[in-house]
Amino acid sequence: MKQRLTLTLLGVLFFLPGIRAQVSLDECQQLAQENYPLVAKYNLIERSTEYSIKNINRGYLPQLTLSGQASYQSDVASLPDLLNNILAQNGYNPQGLGKDQYKIALDLNQVIWDGGNMRSRKEITRAQSGVMTAQTDVDMYAVRSRVNDLFFGILLIDEKLQLNKDLQALLSDNCRKLEALKTNGIATQSDIDAVKAEYLQTRQDEIKLNTMKSSYTQMLCIFIGKEPAYITRLQKPDDTMPDVANNNRPELALFNSQIKQTDAQKKLLNSMATPRLSLFAQGYYGYPGLNMFDDMFDHDWSLNGIVGVRLTWNISNLYTRRNDKRKLDISRNNIETAREVFLFNNRMKSTQDLSTIEQYRQMLQEDDNIIALRTSVRTAAESKLSHGTIDINALLQEITRESKALIDKSSHEIELLKSIYELKHTINQ
Repeated sequence: MKQRLTLTLLGVLFFLPGIRAQVSLDECQQLAQENYPLVAKYNLIERSTEYSIKNINRGYLPQLTLSGQASYQSDVASLPDLLNNILAQNGYNPQGLGKDQYKIALDLNQVIWDGGNMRSRKEITRAQSGVMTAQTDVDMYAVRSRVNDLFFGILLIDEKLQLNKDLQALLSDNCRKLEALKTNGIATQSDIDAVKAEYLQTRQDEIKLNTMKSSYTQMLCIFIGKEPAYITRLQKPDDTMPDVANNNRPELALFNSQIKQTDAQKKLLNSMATPRLSLFAQGYYGYPGLNMFDDMFDHDWSLNGIVGVRLTWNISNLYTRRNDKRKLDISRNNIETAREVFLFNNRMKSTQDLSTIEQYRQMLQEDDNIIALRTSVRTAAESKLSHGTIDINALLQEITRESKALIDKSSHEIELLKSIYELKHTINQ
């Protein structure tokens, strides 16, 4: 019963939320992307674009303008004197138009054809959104490199901690052997003290490594938005090589988005140089009305209206159209040049990464031989010490050299993996 309860508790702990046996690099990258504050910008860009498109679409709705006007003018239209005399003889007394005039008007304008202006504006808005999204992708991509550094830094520290424990066990074992040799008069207390000092130094190194691991773990947890308890053990990634010919860096998408934006701006220039056709209507209440002859006899306000079709063409846009297109062509050429520079530097970085990977592969081929030889020398030194034919300092030197060989191999393995993932980061695979 007690054993079953223990197993149940272990199972509960294992499946507790936030506690994982192993955490992979891909998982850390995904969590970091979701947790990084800049991720909120995607939603802001999307909402801003949506509002802008809706506002542009409202350009197809009838445009209403309400206005009021009161004026006084120096002169007004009047009837000829001859006509005034004739009217006066027939009993009419035209007052003429008043110099003070008033109008409350409602104007309506309905676009029929705008030369593709609003369509071009929507394309520019979407292109600007694409540029901002692509730039955010580039900014977010930088997070991957920082997560890689922390992840592989923790892996390397874990390897060193394990080797540190092995070294402590080895020194402790030799210390026990020296205690026995001291009893037989072969070793001295100074020999034991020398090994104990080396053992304590190794314990100090362990404290430093644990402090570094704690710091790296806390920084990684900040990136992925988890508590340190979430990271109990990191899963060592595989060493699969990427396809160097396939480059998926987000900067390339940014350059393409910028080129699409210049193309959309060029279409807008074309639409601005075309005529526009629209319906218009105006209704107003005021004085004078459209029938000015009646208003010469009666100064009352009246309702008036006018409807029609209007064709407008802003020819002045043609003055700068050619130079504006040339400026956009220059902007496009600058973007294409920047893309070529980026690809050149990226190829240089890929070549450097490949050289580093090959370097560590070659070094790893010799690490096992070096470790085997150092272990053999250290074992022989321990045997000589037991027979009193070597001093303790010589043994400690051999132990240190063997430990360094083991650390070098572990470092080379982690550095190889890190170099492979740096190459993957270089080409986004």
